[in-house]
Order: sequence, then C-alpha cells, then structure tokens
Amino acid sequence: MTRLLVAAGGGGDVIGTTLVHHALHGEEPAVVLSYSWERLVVDPIPGPRRERDFTGVRPLTPQVSRITSGSATVAPAGSTLPRLAGELPVTLALLNPYGGVTHLARQITETVEKYAVEQVEVVDVGGDVFARGDEATLLSPLPDALVIAACATAGVPASVCVAGPGLDGEIPEPDLLAAMGTDHVTLTEADTRGVEHVFHWHPSEASALLAAAARGLRGGCVVRDTGKPVVLSDASARVYRIPLDRVLARNRLAHALWSRGSDTLEDAEKTSWDICGFSELQRERDRSLRVEEGAPDGSVDEAVRGLDPWLEQLRAANPQARYVTFRCLAEGLGLSGAAAGSLRTRLIEERPRQYCAPLFSL
Repeated sequence: MTRLLVAAGGGGDVIGTTLVHHALHGEEPAVVLSYSWERLVVDPIPGPRRERDFTGVRPLTPQVSRITSGSATVAPAGSTLPRLAGELPVTLALLNPYGGVTHLARQITETVEKYAVEQVEVVDVGGDVFARGDEATLLSPLPDALVIAACATAGVPASVCVAGPGLDGEIPEPDLLAAMGTDHVTLTEADTRGVEHVFHWHPSEASALLAAAARGLRGGCVVRDTGKPVVLSDASARVYRIPLDRVLARNRLAHALWSRGSDTLEDAEKTSWDICGFSELQRERDRSLRVEEGAPDGSVDEAVRGLDPWLEQLRAANPQARYVTFRCLAEGLGLSGAAAGSLRTRLIEERPRQYCAPLFSL
C-alpha cells in the first residue's frame, strides 16, 4: 500500500515528513507532495516555484509533476527538491499553488485516485498549521493554510500531523500542547536513519531540530533570526495527530481560503492580508531587495579562526543554550552555500566531541 503525505510548509518539511512517515508506517512506499518554496539562501526568487521552473520533471498525474534526482531548476531559481528526491526513500511530487486552492485540491485529488489512498496525512514541522492567525510570533501561515483548505475542498479523508511542536520558532510549544490533544506518537533515533545524511548539506533548521529531538537531545538550541533559543523537550520528539476539521475550524486563514475558494495565489495572498494582517510573500520580496548582490562568502579558514570568540559571545548571550544549528553557526561566521557545508565537514572532523548530530554543541 502506498501512503500519501503532504509536506505542508515547503522548505525542509519534506525531510520531517519522511521522518514522520517512517514512524507511522515503517518501510511502506510513500508519495510526498511538496511545494518548492524555499528560503532565499536556497532560492533567490521570492515565492514558490512551479513546473516551468524545472527541467527533467516527469508526469505523475495530468496535473502533478514528479521531481527526480535528474530534475533541475532553471536559473536563477533554486530548489533542494531534486537532490532530496535522490536521497530520500520516498517519491517526491510538486505542489503548485499558483492556481490557488482550486488547483491544489485537483492535484491532491488526482494523486489520491492514482494510488487509491484511503487517508491523506498532512505534515507540518513546528505547528504553525494549527495557529489561529493572530499570533504575534506567526511568520509563515500561507503555505500550510493553502494545503488545509485544498484538502477540505477536495473532500478527501485527511488528518494533520504536527511534528515537533514549537520547533519552527513561530508558535510556542505550551500554546500548542494546550490545544492539540493527546493523540501522538514519539519519534525515535531509528526514525532518523533514512534522513540523517541529508543534514550534511540541507539548511533546514526545524527538521534538524526534529531529528535532534528524536535522537534524544534536550535543552536550548540557538537558531538564526531569533532572540532566544528553541528548547528541545520531550514533546519536541512527538507527532500529534489532529483531524482535518479541527485544524480547519481553528486556522482562520485556512477556513477563509476554503470558504472563498481562491483560484490564484494572488487571491490567497490578499486573504492573508485580510485575516493575518501580513503576507510572507511580501516579506520575501522585501527581504530579497535587501540581500547584497554578489556578496562573497568569507573563507572557511577565517571562520574556523573566529569560531571560539563567536561561540563565547553566543554563550554569554544565551547562557541556557546547549547547542547551535550549523546554519546559524555558519551564517554567524559569514558563510553560506558550499562554504557553509565545508565548514560543517571540517568542524565534524576537527571537533568530533562537539558534534551532536545534527547539531553543534556549545
């Protein structure tokens, strides 16, 4: 039996979704539908990518394209999906949100029919899919809300899996735990074995934290762009299962998208302005304008020399933290892309006692 999962948030959610699939279904074959909607460090073009932004895609259904290891983005776009397709034990297919809820629902319906799926599992790492929409810390509700609205529109049996509540730094863990109920499973180290190698190059922080929690790491971890560490707790290794209708009733943006039946991404963005008062698409556009064009990375040697003073400052600012993500570490030392990967490899080799896969110990 083939399972169908939807990685609700794009970015690194494919990795977390693969982790969750193993915990729930072991080695059963799986299709994972995902956006190619990545941070600017991966894709310099704001917003999600669609089929025409790739070469080498294959038809999965009339409206759904499969991403393979032979796929590639058309420059200057970027995506981690082709490499993930070659390294993860699942079939990856592309969600295209430019047709709004209507087109996403058609894509989900076609995939359900192709594989005779009895239940769709929507996976979100962190839990912003279960946000109301008015939380001050909410940053990226639109991708998740579109998936929830599309599943409701498609009328397919579906449940929502919140993995690692609070790990994306958007909705605090206590707020989520108070509302999600008690139906959960706990990830283990064995569930991480199919994905652990991916963190040697993939910049995802939320999925890295999920894997770390599954491996038993506990305590604060400093991540990029936040003023305080994300805390790895026992709940961080859990996957909470919530009926789709409960999520639709709580997530005001998803409910509005479903009731309005938006058929373009532009309409969905307008709904986000109406319900949440902001659009992460506009934030991405604004941020892309501030990125320094052609700014060179520093050297890995310079980063290694500057590591201990930087760590000392980090410890002083975050005395309760025990770990830092490699992405935060690399960007804090002025590296990204291939240089960040080289730094990671070097630190694992030279400071193995500080390597607490997939994090770096303080």
